[in-house]
Amino acid sequence: MFISFEGIDGCGKSTQISLLASALREKEIPLVVTREPGGTETGQTIRNILLNPDNTSIMPLTELFLYEADRIQHVVEVVKPALDSGKWIICDRYVDATTVYQGIFLEQHIQLIEQLNNIASLGFLPDITFLLDCPAETGQERVHKRTKNNNGKDRFERKALDFHYKVRTGYITLANKYKKRFQIIDSTLNRDIVAQNIWKKIVPYLSVR
Repeated sequence: MFISFEGIDGCGKSTQISLLASALREKEIPLVVTREPGGTETGQTIRNILLNPDNTSIMPLTELFLYEADRIQHVVEVVKPALDSGKWIICDRYVDATTVYQGIFLEQHIQLIEQLNNIASLGFLPDITFLLDCPAETGQERVHKRTKNNNGKDRFERKALDFHYKVRTGYITLANKYKKRFQIIDSTLNRDIVAQNIWKKIVPYLSVR
């Protein structure tokens, strides 16, 4: 079972991934929790480059290729072995994040992005993708509280509010395109209610283990 979490910065992914992982472990389900970028040693190096706020001169295509390099390493080292051994995977961001975030700057190259996603993922796609949805303002308020000041924000968290509006719109568009895989979850609700709504979507998969 392959589960991914997506959403704008500040949507609550980290919290909900932690809660879901705990719930699944209580059911004694073998589980791997990972992320993109940074799910491998090589990927962590790439993550440091991509999210470093000082790297303001990274070209959009450079950014895209770095994400795809992280992905192929991640799939080969983590995703494929886990699925082959019967473990569940929870991944914080995956191919959809690349489609949305890099698509904002490379709209004319969206076909290339999709092709590279397919190549780098080796065709492995999530069984279910939770899109934690909230207004861009809400996400940025949460990020500000979490980081305390601008110095604690990564390169994407520092972008203008208009960028986060576009990210949210991109995710909604993608979720409507892939309705069978995406589950849109209102993440403005109390965190325990959000967790319950996610769990309801997971329960049917528990019965087919």
